[in-house]
Amino acid sequence: MRIDIITVLPNLLDGALSESIIKRAQDKGLVEIVIHNLRDYTSDPRRTVDDYPYGGEAGMVMLAEPIFKCIEGLQSEREYDEVIYTSPDGITLSQGESNRLSTLGNIIILCGHYKGVDHRVREALITREISIGDYVLTGGELAAAVITDSVVRLLPGAIGDESSALSDSFQDGLLAPPVYTRPSEFRGMRVPDVLLSGNFAEIDKWKFEQAMERTETLRPDLMNSEL
Repeated sequence: MRIDIITVLPNLLDGALSESIIKRAQDKGLVEIVIHNLRDYTSDPRRTVDDYPYGGEAGMVMLAEPIFKCIEGLQSEREYDEVIYTSPDGITLSQGESNRLSTLGNIIILCGHYKGVDHRVREALITREISIGDYVLTGGELAAAVITDSVVRLLPGAIGDESSALSDSFQDGLLAPPVYTRPSEFRGMRVPDVLLSGNFAEIDKWKFEQAMERTETLRPDLMNSEL
């Protein structure tokens, strides 16, 4: 898989994409992540990537020209399954969407910034708009890192125990059940006896019941939603 990220703040992504599972996945050759500085695709000495909006609204808008130059240049080298724009208008990122993206071959993520991009970019180039929540960030770099992390960890071989990803919250539409580790008793608090019983049928039943209870209590909206 290849993920190309287009940004005006490349340094903001360097650290986030060079640690833990993402780093191991790159080292194993499971994913190639390439960060593109949008200023490298400008044509003026000041490397301008934004301008004032028509209509007099406050704030700045990302220029169409460098974005078109960057994306069309990438598309001339390979086919991309999705060109994603990080936007508060987009669909909210879900586990189901991350699962879908993890099955693709190549994707581009354009990080929004300022007041957004010239709308002609969205009309002509973008195939998917994704939000990570109903709030506004300074730029889309953190959202791009979240999307990348949620996708890369699902690639076969990225996690040592692949079954671990399958038992994550939201994979089956439920929150994960409580988890415990050693010691079995800590400050008077004991691990539930069923987890120490060795009866895996009962353990699975307990986990499902706990997942249902936690979801109904903490995220009742998930009970009738589709991922």
